[in-house]
Amino acid sequence: MIQDLYTLFIEPFSDFSFMQRALWGCVVLSLSATPIGVFLTLRRMSLTGDAMAHAILPGAAIGFLISGLSVSAMTIGGVVAGCVVAVLAGVVARHSHAEEDSSMAAFYLLSLATGVLIISSKGSNVDLLHVLFGSTLALNDDALILLTSIATISVLMLAVLYRPIVMECVDPAFFRTVSKLSPVAHYSFLLLVVLNLVAGFHALGTLMAVGLMILPAAIARFWTARLGVMLVIAFFVSVVSCYFGLFLSYHASLATSPAIVLVLGGIYIVSLLLGRHGGLLLKQFANQ
Repeated sequence: MIQDLYTLFIEPFSDFSFMQRALWGCVVLSLSATPIGVFLTLRRMSLTGDAMAHAILPGAAIGFLISGLSVSAMTIGGVVAGCVVAVLAGVVARHSHAEEDSSMAAFYLLSLATGVLIISSKGSNVDLLHVLFGSTLALNDDALILLTSIATISVLMLAVLYRPIVMECVDPAFFRTVSKLSPVAHYSFLLLVVLNLVAGFHALGTLMAVGLMILPAAIARFWTARLGVMLVIAFFVSVVSCYFGLFLSYHASLATSPAIVLVLGGIYIVSLLLGRHGGLLLKQFANQ
């Protein structure tokens, strides 16, 4: 019995280096991306994260054209593209009648279409699938170093700017009036969003990267109202989902990044029904 459990749950990760690399990449990505997702949801910017995930695609596509599947080239291109789209959306929103969400949606759709067009016209269908859905089971040393570096930078920046970022979430208008750190916190946070989406892009692809950022945060909000506990729950849920997503991918021959996101989706549905804070069944019982 114990041997069967070991063979089923542990052996894929103990015997195969590609599974170990995939799990490590997902864990370090969870460490940096889930706190960003928590702050995005608290600021009601979840869809902004989705828009930014697509906005990095043309930059990554240009890096792909120049250097092939080079981690550094695609990372630099993705970061530049993400920052450009974020700045353009903000400028349009401030200097026109367009709302920031509509301008962001317009730019991300243009970016997504441009990136897909570049890759599909210059590469193959395999290249396009790699960019859109990632290559979790093929993470190399360069990709793991990048993911670990971005996670380290993110954790350090969040530690330094934790209080300003929290104040930006609670009352950004008030924080702007009492502190000069408001723009620093705002733009540093946007930079962290872009960096983590680029990291997620390498592991899960541009279409799935935002799932590991937003879904754990959405799940955590159903179980607690305390920020510190929310961050811990989001990280724990993300790591567990990555493990079982990889588990399903290995045993059922499923695409890895959609499997991880679907596991997260299953936990989200359970939390939506049973969660202590806003769960549908709990609210139903409370009303009776």
